[in-house]
Amino acid sequence: MRFALPLLLVAALLLAVGIWFARESRWQRPLYCFAVPGQVWGVAPQPAAAQPTCPDSNTVRSEVRRGDTRIEQFTLPAGETETLLRLMQSAGYAVVSRKPDDGIQLEAILRKGDDQVMYFAEHHPQSTFVTLTGFGHTD
Repeated sequence: MRFALPLLLVAALLLAVGIWFARESRWQRPLYCFAVPGQVWGVAPQPAAAQPTCPDSNTVRSEVRRGDTRIEQFTLPAGETETLLRLMQSAGYAVVSRKPDDGIQLEAILRKGDDQVMYFAEHHPQSTFVTLTGFGHTD
């Protein structure tokens, strides 16, 4: 009995440290910007050909962590400027503004309810680089 309270306190401390580590570890990972790993904007499964990335910037990392901004980036095969755009539309996002693909990039603004997403798909020589950005996200 005399060890019950200290053991209980140690268990509570270990639990608190575990919870803290689980929450904080996201911000140290390379894919820190993805709220739902393996998903596009948390609304659809990530296509197999899409390689996720996050900006390598402490400023952006801080903005995402604070909830001020949201960003996801993907590298896709060359010419796939509309792959993720169609995926977002299938998830219920409407295109409210779009600039035609000019051979350099495709730009669109998507909206679903209060969520507004800026979509940029840049042509690179061997790939397509897609960036989705929006206002902070509260979970």
